[in-house]
Amino acid sequence: MKFVVIKKRGLILSLVVIVSMILLSLDIGGGASASVFFGNAPRLVPIYSVDTDEKRVAITFDTAWGADKTVKILETLKEYNVGATFFTVGFWVEDYPDMVKLIDEQNIEIGTHSNTHPDFVKLTEEQMRLELETSINTIKNVTGKDVTLFRAPYGSYNNTMLNLTESMGLKTIQWDVDTLDWKGLSGVEMCERVMSKVKNGSIILCHNNSDNILDGLPLILERLINAGYEVVSVGELIYQDNYYIDNLGVQRKN
Repeated sequence: MKFVVIKKRGLILSLVVIVSMILLSLDIGGGASASVFFGNAPRLVPIYSVDTDEKRVAITFDTAWGADKTVKILETLKEYNVGATFFTVGFWVEDYPDMVKLIDEQNIEIGTHSNTHPDFVKLTEEQMRLELETSINTIKNVTGKDVTLFRAPYGSYNNTMLNLTESMGLKTIQWDVDTLDWKGLSGVEMCERVMSKVKNGSIILCHNNSDNILDGLPLILERLINAGYEVVSVGELIYQDNYYIDNLGVQRKN
């Protein structure tokens, strides 16, 4: 009888392990669960934040709809003497080339946010490549500079996309602090949200044409600087080589 009980427990434990492996092997929410479980996370998780002892953070602007607030955003960044990264959609670059030149002339970093803002998880690999190559060429035609950073529309990604962007020499950038400016939060609410979540190496998400970004941005920058943070571009924050990305999307030095 004792042998039967032990055997039964062993069978149950084996079933639990098998079920757990199956669940972890599913591509949940566009992530890379199977790869994380089996030890391949560095190639299949984008960069959400950076592990660093320095009090540095990056502020980013997804740039797809409208441009009437962009000049004021640039003036505010210049006033506070901080860096930033604009992730621009190809059709926005085509519609506002002079604005792109203005961003570039202020030495603000420009990455791609795709060409037409689709959900990449719903695309084939060739469609993904076309989106990226077209948007990169559109940006480069205006600025004359290479593009090395990509942010997926909606933050949606899968293994195919991440393998492709890596092969194209692009670092895929997410965020760990969302201002929720796109939800219509007030400037004060945005600021309080950022300060409650920010840490060394954070990447902050904003949008160039959200309702109250012009109210929120000065407050955010003021509070960050007073708290001792240096606000930089993504390119200045992340490690360019000799790194790995853990299963939470934290980029770490080897």
